[in-house]
Amino acid sequence: MKFYDGLVLVIISGLFVLFFTTCNAANSKLFREYIGAESDSIKLSDVPVNPDIEFHFILAFAIDYTGLKNPSPTNGKFNPFWATKHINPTEISRMKATHSNLKISVSLGGATVGKREVHFAPHSIDSWVQNAISSLTNMIKEYNLDGIDIDYEQFSTDPNTFAECIGRLVMNLKKSGTISFASIAPYDDEGSVQKHYTALWRKYGRFIDYVNFQFYAYDKISVSQFLRHYDRQQSRYGGAQILASFISDGGQGLGPEDGFFEACEELIGRHKLGGIFVWSADDSFKHGFRFEKISQTLLASA
Repeated sequence: MKFYDGLVLVIISGLFVLFFTTCNAANSKLFREYIGAESDSIKLSDVPVNPDIEFHFILAFAIDYTGLKNPSPTNGKFNPFWATKHINPTEISRMKATHSNLKISVSLGGATVGKREVHFAPHSIDSWVQNAISSLTNMIKEYNLDGIDIDYEQFSTDPNTFAECIGRLVMNLKKSGTISFASIAPYDDEGSVQKHYTALWRKYGRFIDYVNFQFYAYDKISVSQFLRHYDRQQSRYGGAQILASFISDGGQGLGPEDGFFEACEELIGRHKLGGIFVWSADDSFKHGFRFEKISQTLLASA
């Protein structure tokens, strides 16, 4: 038996049989970074892109709320809330033409809009899905996007309604060819957040490509604690491509100066690392993207 990055080749009675392993994320060279939520001057071209990996920008955020003044939910009618002054269709097209390994997705939801919490608050499953498909299809085509990310963190509905709304949205956008990949961004509160995302995963996990698990949502942790958390989430989201993550300021979770890369090397050695993502480019700008460069070099050499 020999392993080939998520594939297993087994010789049985002279026949070669090919199987996918349960960890289809083995040694992925995927790097993802959120951008646009905390700066009105950040540009995609500010961020270094290693040509030897797959690189995803995740625009933060598209929200089904009205504008920043007196924001209120719009039942699936999404508007862009990232730094659209610089991250616009022209800039996206220019970056894609420059970097053939670059893809762009948009994250839906987020924690706040202005000073108000963003809640997932559909009027009904059918109406929300219909509005979301229409508004996001237009946005994805306008901005030449490749995928979506789901990052709702507060909910005004039950887990099943969330699962049906998001699951049907992702399924329809994929089947229409509007997007080529989708991700979710849960964190470990052992309560509402996990209940909603695990319900989604159980029903529609086959349409979800990546789990951007927010390991930086934990308090400060050690390498061994990080690895235990990683294994726990890999068990919770069985078969998922789970990315390791850190926050730019290193204030929570396992920071890039506290052993994060040591943990990633350990996961690579175990054929478990599904890639790396960072929150966020807006904060990393002041550090010259030092840890983004290290992350991408590590993935390129894996």
